[in-house]
Amino acid sequence: MSRFHNRRSIFLVVALLAGGATLVSCGSSSPSSDTALATADTSTGGATQTTVSAQTKEPKVTLPKVAPTKLVITDITEGTGVGAAAGDLLAVHYVGVLSSDGTRFDGNFGSSPFSFTLGKSQVIKGWDEGLVGLKTGGVRQLDIPAALAYGDAGSGAVIKPGAALSFVVEMVGIIPATNPADEPKITIAGAAPTATLQSKDLIVGKGAAIAAGDTVALHIVAYRGDTGEKITSTWPEGAPVSLTLEEGGSLPGIIKGVPGMKVGGRRQMTIPFADAFGADGNSEMKLPAKTDLVLVVDLIAAL
Repeated sequence: MSRFHNRRSIFLVVALLAGGATLVSCGSSSPSSDTALATADTSTGGATQTTVSAQTKEPKVTLPKVAPTKLVITDITEGTGVGAAAGDLLAVHYVGVLSSDGTRFDGNFGSSPFSFTLGKSQVIKGWDEGLVGLKTGGVRQLDIPAALAYGDAGSGAVIKPGAALSFVVEMVGIIPATNPADEPKITIAGAAPTATLQSKDLIVGKGAAIAAGDTVALHIVAYRGDTGEKITSTWPEGAPVSLTLEEGGSLPGIIKGVPGMKVGGRRQMTIPFADAFGADGNSEMKLPAKTDLVLVVDLIAAL
């Protein structure tokens, strides 16, 4: 998980993903010279796929001659398509160094992209402002003053109070914000607890099937298993949530239930309480003790 992002997150995602994850999750898949970004058309259940020639070798950050006092944006590679806008879910590779002496403190080139929603304070302000307009395949350097990074607080042992930061960021993919009105309207019949994960595909997507270890973007609507009452949804937030399908990355039921889906697909899953919130339930979500969780999952993208 990245060290530089702002760790504030909405409760909904913390509750649903419940694996120590915040709003975004970084994966650990093997390096690849190409990253395939498949995205869904939620209104039709279709999918499109774009292959981005993503770098595996970490680029060099050119240090500014003087410490930046305002955000400085330098485009290295322009990219193609529509530029990133607030509310979009972005997948990026990056490397970050201290602007003063080039000390590296973080980076993920050669591994899975880092995903976050632009403009939602999930990353430092210099990123929320500096990545607007960056296109898929584009590479941009951001020289960020302390006021738009960690200010007088600093972060950890390396990023001291008042430190300016410099990043090179590659845009691997952009998933446009979805329309909350596209949330599926599903009636769930209450049922007795189940001992095993139950699932059925409401819409079959297109393309390659998702496998364990993949990083995906999902929309999720959650219901009580005993009554069928809707208890929460990610759709009102606009952007889907991103997670990696590996142990500790989410609820065990989500990790087990999503593989096999294709982008554009919609799957209904009944998760036994043991693979959801356990015998205690989840009071914040108004899910009683020993109550199964029913999820309607839309697979918006595969990263």
